Amino acid sequence: MRYINELREGENLVEHYLCKSKQTLKSRAGKSYYSLKLQDKTGTIDAKVWDLNNDIKSFDENDFIKIDGTVLIYNNEPQLNIRRIRKSDEGEYNPMDYIPSTEKNIDEMLKELYGYIDSINDKYIKKLLQEIFINDEYVSKCFKTHSAARTMHHSYLGGLVEHTLSVTQICDFMAGRYKNVNRDLLVATAMLHDVAKVKELSQFPMNEYTDDGQLLGHIVMGSEMVHEAASKIEDFPKTLESLIKHSILAHHGEYEFGSPELPKTIEAFILHCADNMDAKTKAIEEAIEGNSTQGNWVGYQRIMQRNIRNSEY
Repeated sequence: MRYINELREGENLVEHYLCKSKQTLKSRAGKSYYSLKLQDKTGTIDAKVWDLNNDIKSFDENDFIKIDGTVLIYNNEPQLNIRRIRKSDEGEYNPMDYIPSTEKNIDEMLKELYGYIDSINDKYIKKLLQEIFINDEYVSKCFKTHSAARTMHHSYLGGLVEHTLSVTQICDFMAGRYKNVNRDLLVATAMLHDVAKVKELSQFPMNEYTDDGQLLGHIVMGSEMVHEAASKIEDFPKTLESLIKHSILAHHGEYEFGSPELPKTIEAFILHCADNMDAKTKAIEEAIEGNSTQGNWVGYQRIMQRNIRNSEY
């Protein structure tokens, strides 16, 4: 298997990849061509099929395809110029080679994350977490294998539990640093802030937005999940439900970043800061690790809106 992060300019390549996207476009001369995005577990690469001849067999998005092409550099990024394509046959590829995955142990991370439930003293908050993470069959099944995002950060199998654990650890640390922080509330909302990603994004290998993900988004759906779970718990305090929902609704921090509310409690503000820090720091880490260019500057990162440099000197 020749992985995408190993490809070099000028290399001729015959390999199997997952076709993540397929567009039929027109060149300036009016000739049709395919613009593709191919994926394996190490990342994605843009590809072009300029000549739609008989060597380009029928295939669709999310098919595994065998390609014959050459690696080029376009706008300082690797790109494939493809001459031949056919759908891959079963047995020609290992699906796990095409699903990016966390380098950390998922089961150990999940065990540590769920251990925070036992540390909660408030009986209502503890029951709420148990209702969502343990009793909800869909969440308990999908949470450990889901990504935390489609492209921006932690966009790989196990990314959701990795990101959630990191945010929870940061919030637990911060809870003891300041007065007037409800530690149980803060830790619970850290665990819950992205739980609806299991409904916003489809499972691998697609990892695309669902209809509800497009129409509602994980922030609104997460608030709905809290309401549904709280309604199953006898005498669950209405104000507590609102405080938890507020932190979820406000965790992106700004209206322009998708939050319908700004953080108005100390817990909501700490959660926003922890989420923002972990997401952006991880994006920088991934940019540095995935850099294939020469020099210390790794390029412009959309999530940061700036060029990023590694710290070598």
